Amino acid sequence: MKLRLMLWLLGLMLKRALRRKARFRELLGEMRGLDWGIATEDLSIARHYRMSPRGIRAGRGLPVDLDLELRFEDEATAIRVLRKPTQQAFLDGMMAGSVRLVGDSGDLQKLQRLLKHL
Repeated sequence: MKLRLMLWLLGLMLKRALRRKARFRELLGEMRGLDWGIATEDLSIARHYRMSPRGIRAGRGLPVDLDLELRFEDEATAIRVLRKPTQQAFLDGMMAGSVRLVGDSGDLQKLQRLLKHL
């Protein structure tokens, strides 16, 4: 339940940042958008975000056309990593096998640059 709420609130925070933060809008414009999602490995909890300079849409599930997916071993791992989403936390999770990145690691770096402005 906590992870579902965290992911829903993340969608609200992204939309708010797009409205209020010029640097967030600027970076998103340079990227021309980013479609990404977060899920547990068993896909019991999954949410995706479609971000473009015109707006941000969030929804349930993981469509197959996403640029980047972050998959976590379980809900507890996802909560632990997402509370402090540093590059080191993601690397440690990947090395331990509890975090899996589906997509380009360059997209993860773009996402981390955007999330700094939340």
